Amino acid sequence: MRVAAIDCGTNSIRLLIADVIEDEEGQTRLLDVSRQMRIVRLGQGVDATGNFVPEALERTFTAVDEYAALIGKHGAQHVRFVATSATRDAGNRNEFMEGVRTRLGVTPEVIEGSEEAALSFAGAVSVRPPADTENVLVVDLGGGSTEFVVGTSDGVRAAISMDMGCVRYAERFLTDDPPTAEQIAAAEAEANRQIDTVLQTVPLHEVDRVVGVAGTITTVTAHVLDLHSYQPEKIDGSELPIGVIEAAASEFLGFSRRRREQLPYMHPGRVDVIAAGALIYRTILLRMAELTGNRVRTAVASEHDILDGIALGLARQ
Repeated sequence: MRVAAIDCGTNSIRLLIADVIEDEEGQTRLLDVSRQMRIVRLGQGVDATGNFVPEALERTFTAVDEYAALIGKHGAQHVRFVATSATRDAGNRNEFMEGVRTRLGVTPEVIEGSEEAALSFAGAVSVRPPADTENVLVVDLGGGSTEFVVGTSDGVRAAISMDMGCVRYAERFLTDDPPTAEQIAAAEAEANRQIDTVLQTVPLHEVDRVVGVAGTITTVTAHVLDLHSYQPEKIDGSELPIGVIEAAASEFLGFSRRRREQLPYMHPGRVDVIAAGALIYRTILLRMAELTGNRVRTAVASEHDILDGIALGLARQ
């Protein structure tokens, strides 16, 4: 079976076309046919105005047209389009949904944070599942929200979606180039406040391993690895000390926009928001080290995320 999964977030829209196969152990696996990503910044201004702006919708519809052509070319039999944080927040989301339906022939599903978290967890651990007694935290850091999901080999134990994302924090806090110490402190204070809320639902202190997914985290990893281009095969599965990730995130906060533009692995659409995303990830990891008494000393970057979870869900259905 060939399936197509589309994840439309606040900053990017991504496509996975994959063949569903069964391995020697009888486990369902995905064999990639095509992975695509476009930075469309659908959530531009949503935090301030409550609506999608026309230029953001136009960028997104252009990407959907491209994806529709690819899906037709590769003959995917089943398609699912999932929309997340920005679409949940936008007052004119019906205009967006009708535009997608017209172009793609499927109705976008605006999923709640709990389902987004479960799909992210399923995708992130699909390549390296949790050991029998291991508690894994998946951090899915998007443009408008971040999902915190703790699970075991039996599935998700607890999850929550928080309104802390790289686009939201860049627009709300880090408005100077580079951001000032006061702006950074305000953003960190808000991130810590939101993590305090996470602790009321998700047992972060019981975590044994952290897996980070999405573009902010993979870009920070590329920076640590000093890659000469964006190379997913080198990023995927990279396990780095928290102190090293903290240092890399701090460098992004000190870089000017022009300096960030010159980094060879930096997608142009992430230039304006990578510092905010790096700050959020740094804050999360430092809290994780503190909460676990330094039992968690590293974090793993994964190229497998909600897209894989959507595709696997299609296969099971």
